[in-house]
Amino acid sequence: MMVVLFWVMALALFAVATRVGRHFSLIPIVSQLLLATLGLPLLMYFWVEPQWQLSGAALVSPAWLKNLYSLSFALLLGYILSDVIDLRLDRQSLKIALPSFCVPFACGLATAIWLLPPQPWISSLAVGLLFAITAIPVLYLYLRHIGYPPAATRRLVQTAILIDLACWTLFAIAQGSLHLSSLLLPLAGACLPLLLRLVGVHRPRVYSVCFFALLVVAEHYKLNALIFGIGYLLCMAAIKVPLVLPIRALWMNRLQTWIAIPLILTFGIVQINVHSAIDSLSWVQLAALLLFPIASKMLGNWYGLGWAGASFEGASRWRESVLLNIRGLSEIVFLNLLLQQQLISPALYFALMLMGLIATLLPALAGMHRIPLKAAVPARSPHANR
Repeated sequence: MMVVLFWVMALALFAVATRVGRHFSLIPIVSQLLLATLGLPLLMYFWVEPQWQLSGAALVSPAWLKNLYSLSFALLLGYILSDVIDLRLDRQSLKIALPSFCVPFACGLATAIWLLPPQPWISSLAVGLLFAITAIPVLYLYLRHIGYPPAATRRLVQTAILIDLACWTLFAIAQGSLHLSSLLLPLAGACLPLLLRLVGVHRPRVYSVCFFALLVVAEHYKLNALIFGIGYLLCMAAIKVPLVLPIRALWMNRLQTWIAIPLILTFGIVQINVHSAIDSLSWVQLAALLLFPIASKMLGNWYGLGWAGASFEGASRWRESVLLNIRGLSEIVFLNLLLQQQLISPALYFALMLMGLIATLLPALAGMHRIPLKAAVPARSPHANR
């Protein structure tokens, strides 16, 4: 009963934080990150553990909760992958994406190898990818929130899609290489769109419902959900079938904002003893994990934006470098994936979540919430045609 009460309370706190954040013009993910990174550890330390005698392990142990987590995780992963596959390659976005990915990725690998305790090579690879990742949904929402020009918005969102496609694909291949036999079922499932087309199914919603349902199954049974998700969507793209959301976009956004994202954030944070996690890192390691991802990403963004040229007259290279450093939802899903598979330590999880919060807050802290732009018409969402 106390476990159920805790989760009801946690979801209520996220709802309140989201409402309060909107009053201060914060998009929901920023308010949720603030609560998860700063509020939940304090709640666990001062109330839940000493007063209710509940540990993080006890809070995530119920089978119904793990099933709900699998459902929420698959929903968010599918949503992000659907953004990643929605790629319209152009030369300018590629010019920005190459250094924006390569510079922080190289810095992340160097940090993992030389500054962090010894760990498997795939964990070091994951740290490099976490240094490089950009949050597509959060970037788009922020650009729309500040009224960025449509053409410039498309260029930055396409750049983020290229970066995240590289991150998710590299990790999926690396993960699959460890257990080649475990690739057979995900790859077979990924070919389902070809089978559906062969038997004469043409309704996009059938393909999309199968995609989200099988993603839940893959996550629940610990199959390689990334290989399945990317392969399935590539097959859909090959036969020119658009992905549509399984429910109305408004309800999908509400489900993510009020249930899925809070549940995933809480599920990760409550398993971590923040005090011991911070103590397990030296000040040099903690400073590196907070500063190096942001600095290297900004450097890569700066070089790429200079290579590609200005997106419109008066565009600020500094401003766009900061915007492309936004993390948010993509990083949260990636971090939880790594934590559940024990590829990163709780200390690394918390430090990189804190880094993601700082990076996502940077545009607001740098005074970018009010930008005087001419002809600032909101751009189409990557999901506008779904």
